Amino acid sequence: MSATSVSRGSRPQLLSVQQLLSRPEERQPERPAALPPLRLTRRGRIVLIGIPLVLLAALLLSLAGFFNSPAKASDSAADLETTSAVTVTVQPGQSLWGIAATVAPERDARDVVADIVQLNNLSAGAVFPGQQLFVPAG
Repeated sequence: MSATSVSRGSRPQLLSVQQLLSRPEERQPERPAALPPLRLTRRGRIVLIGIPLVLLAALLLSLAGFFNSPAKASDSAADLETTSAVTVTVQPGQSLWGIAATVAPERDARDVVADIVQLNNLSAGAVFPGQQLFVPAG
């Protein structure tokens, strides 16, 4: 047998017979039942274990690629070649394409223009009369 105790603004509480017969200062409401232990489903285990493993594998592959990538152009200084270049003064009406065709007619003009841009650190393809340019020789 049990009774309920209600105070204003609160929910009713169930009290046991022992609590009703005890003194008011000794009365304590019963604690709710403990929740069952948490159980992981198969999908939960995949999420909890699988996703971090995939992220770890991606991180390790990235680091492996970073550490195995070549960081130098040559193994020894003997393998390095210097590009021989000559200086050319741009004449009025000349362009990089014209200079490239004049300097190296046997090579593709696109390659020669790319070499000229790289040798002179040009940001645009425009040249001005009187400008001194380094062009690859031969």
